[in-house]
Amino acid sequence: MSRQFSMGEYLKSYHANQQPTFKFQANTEAEWSQWKEQFSSKLLDLMGEWPSEKVDMQPVILEKTEFEAYTCEKIVIQSEPNMKIPLYLLIPRNARTGNPAVLCLHGHGAGKDDVVGVQHGERQREVDYKELNYHIAPKLAEDGFVVLAPDARGFGERGLGYGKPHRHGEKDGCDLVFLKSIMMGLNPLTLNIWDIMRCIDYLETREEVDPGRIGCAGLSFGGAWSLFATVLEERIKASAVCGYFNTFESFAINWGNFCGSMTIPNLLKYGEMEDVASLIAPRPLLLSNGRLDHGFPIEAAIKAFPAVEQAYRVAGCPERVKHDVFEGGHEFHYEAVVGWMKRWL
Repeated sequence: MSRQFSMGEYLKSYHANQQPTFKFQANTEAEWSQWKEQFSSKLLDLMGEWPSEKVDMQPVILEKTEFEAYTCEKIVIQSEPNMKIPLYLLIPRNARTGNPAVLCLHGHGAGKDDVVGVQHGERQREVDYKELNYHIAPKLAEDGFVVLAPDARGFGERGLGYGKPHRHGEKDGCDLVFLKSIMMGLNPLTLNIWDIMRCIDYLETREEVDPGRIGCAGLSFGGAWSLFATVLEERIKASAVCGYFNTFESFAINWGNFCGSMTIPNLLKYGEMEDVASLIAPRPLLLSNGRLDHGFPIEAAIKAFPAVEQAYRVAGCPERVKHDVFEGGHEFHYEAVVGWMKRWL
């Protein structure tokens, strides 16, 4: 008799036997509408506890830097009574009133500084920002978008507050934020989505922004943030999920390429990533994957996309979803992202 000791194999086997409650199978608009209502409600439950109230944002502009094509303001706004959001706002040089805006969401690394091209020490040598298109915020501003880039909780200026991620070792800060949070019934992803809602509240106060034309784009962890924020925030009118769309089975269960701060407990009992992405219909959704992105296997992304495509087809708007598969790795495909935002915003 074989000895089965591996917890990894146990979890794969357990997952293989699960039958998600809300696996997308609708064939008519009525079925799609009922499925969306039921799964959206369950997803909201799974997100856990939300902040209880919106407080006065009390925005403060800390710095203002002029560049050739845009102005960059560093701003702090109040998210909760005991939590602030530091962010950059990039305003095109000729912007006056009513411009489209894009929330630009960072991945793992130095937070909002990464997407605006502020480089840090060793990381400057490790990452070729221009090659990866990671400094996407200035490029979007140069193309005429107002861009808001916040720090996620646990990243950048919103770290755990004491140097290294953990006082007694090299514990992954993303997981540590998650572990500490769930002990108190909180989920960092939920709180980060709340912060996106507050950022949109702030954008709505700026005369440079048309509140009806706000989009969202993120890479990697930022892709997860963008996906779930778009599902739960209807004011996001177009979304680009980059270097993230896949199956949880592939990149998380089989590969382990994820962290606590992009996790929703119990989600796989109810749906896979294609089911979550399908909730965004009928709003425009770009899913962008590089063929050489080994952390998010392209084969799984290609296999998952037809379910999302079917959701948009049943919803009557097949032109509003696109799977951008490009010759690259774990990076922004800038031409696809800016083209999508120009088309829909």
